[in-house]
Amino acid sequence: MKKTLIAGAVMLAVAWGHAADAPRLLAHRGGGREYDENSLGAFRASYDKGLRGFETDIRLTKDNVLVLLHDNTLERTTTGTGAIEDLTVDEVKALKLKKSGESIPLVRDLFEYLKDKTDIFIELEMKTNTKLYPEERLEIYCKALYEAATTTLSRGTYIFTSFDKRTLSTMKRLYPDADIGLIVGGGLDEKVIKTALELGCKRIAPTMDTTTRKAVRDAKKAGFGLTGWPTLSEADYALGAALGFDCLTTDYPVKLHESVKAGTLR
Repeated sequence: MKKTLIAGAVMLAVAWGHAADAPRLLAHRGGGREYDENSLGAFRASYDKGLRGFETDIRLTKDNVLVLLHDNTLERTTTGTGAIEDLTVDEVKALKLKKSGESIPLVRDLFEYLKDKTDIFIELEMKTNTKLYPEERLEIYCKALYEAATTTLSRGTYIFTSFDKRTLSTMKRLYPDADIGLIVGGGLDEKVIKTALELGCKRIAPTMDTTTRKAVRDAKKAGFGLTGWPTLSEADYALGAALGFDCLTTDYPVKLHESVKAGTLR
């Protein structure tokens, strides 16, 4: 009975979405639970399966090279230890991702793959924090990322996002034309909308469970795009569509993309 109700909700959400732009699925970390997270293989596989939305995490090596990695330390996903920020790019190149055996991708490798794909949208999450990225490192980081994105990717296909308001402020101060987005670890509300406005954000990414339709309407009225998370099931997709999010990040991009496309559950 429960599965039938969810299926009905998804079908209604998809039908509603097609009438008013269904939420775009973003392959979180390239598809973190279907492939090796933040690997080039994950992005290629998700794209080949029809995904046109992505999300990734970006860090800076000791010698100022941008790399893809989510965690503050290397142990969970790679053969390395400690912080990637303490390694040179040559030291990073000697490491492997545990699941696939691929090398840890450099940002330029991902951007090179995406550069001719004008039908995509990618959220570039700036994985900074006060411990690993003091103020003097933020400008170096933002300059490197802005240059890499603007010289390789098509304008409008990417946005710089972060939980770290310092980094968003730095990016916007250095580059007023940069599109930035605030990620929050809770629901959307008046305070979050006010903060995003003050930062000059174009997009907000709150969690969906405690976000109301009124908050979504208020954010849209203020001109924000909205990315909902987490999206781990068809029920989550239905919730995001019903609330009015235009993007949803998911660790199961291929599964949900196929279910939404077919209008069925898998």
